[in-house]
Amino acid sequence: MKITEELVDYICVLSRLKLEPEERAGMAGELEKIVSYMDVLSQVDTQGVEPMSHVLPVSNVTRPDVVEPSLDREALLRGAPKRDGETFLVPRAVE
Repeated sequence: MKITEELVDYICVLSRLKLEPEERAGMAGELEKIVSYMDVLSQVDTQGVEPMSHVLPVSNVTRPDVVEPSLDREALLRGAPKRDGETFLVPRAVE
């Protein structure tokens, strides 16, 4: 696939990049190399290869939920500039 400077300009608009005019020609060449490599990869025989989402096995690492006592409310509210006894008072953010 031939990558033109017009296509580079379009990609720049989509990705919100600003390239100098002298960078466009170089970027066109770089993108053309990338696309040609993708053409090589598309010719690889993948018949019988199971699709995968990751190269390495991935597992979710979590810790067990353990009930623990929370911090003392009075100690937490002690440094608040404004409070109503149980909560912080802050200026209204949404009307």
